[in-house]
Amino acid sequence: MRLVIARCSVDYAGRLTAHLPSAPRLILVKADGSVSIHADDRAYKPLNWMSPPCTLKEGTGDEEGVWTVVNKAGEKLIITMEEVLHDSSHELGVDPGLIKDGVEAHLQELLADRIETLGEGYTLIRREYPTAIGPVDILCRDADGQTVAVEIKRRGEIDGVEQLTRYLELLNRDPHLAPVRGVFAAQEIKPQARVLATDRGIGCQVLDYDALRGIEDDKLRLF
Repeated sequence: MRLVIARCSVDYAGRLTAHLPSAPRLILVKADGSVSIHADDRAYKPLNWMSPPCTLKEGTGDEEGVWTVVNKAGEKLIITMEEVLHDSSHELGVDPGLIKDGVEAHLQELLADRIETLGEGYTLIRREYPTAIGPVDILCRDADGQTVAVEIKRRGEIDGVEQLTRYLELLNRDPHLAPVRGVFAAQEIKPQARVLATDRGIGCQVLDYDALRGIEDDKLRLF
């Protein structure tokens, strides 16, 4: 991974255009080819980024200090360096991956076995569907044949919606899968997370752990 802290401006040219005026920023260049630009007030979410596969060209001569990042769709991220404050590279090696909460892992397994919980006619494509930024918990198709990406949490919060949003952006670039819609599934979904998911067109599904395990509710029923 390469870490660059620089005063820079950033221009994006693709499906739309965007401009970040000059300011000190952190630029991450990862081994998978992704490039992301970060500020100091946005937590983990970048100001702008280019997902892999993409190429990075550092300008020379009259173009020295200008980085041009191009993805396979021809979209460009142009970073104009004014002052480089730090530039270092680090070999992180192969990451062992996230060890899921035991309940989350079991929820994923149970939901994959009972995929019809999401709706009649759903069929499983696979669990842990690999992408360049990590595996999607479940990839499936609905009754109409549309691809659906499912992110599973024990407790559904905003960061889970953000994670699924990044997966959807990447998956929708694959013509064999697109269009892909998302479902955020959890035992409990926080109100803020539900609002954000709805705003982004992501469905929400509350999961009953005991029901998925086939355990009947022993409370008295009137129906």
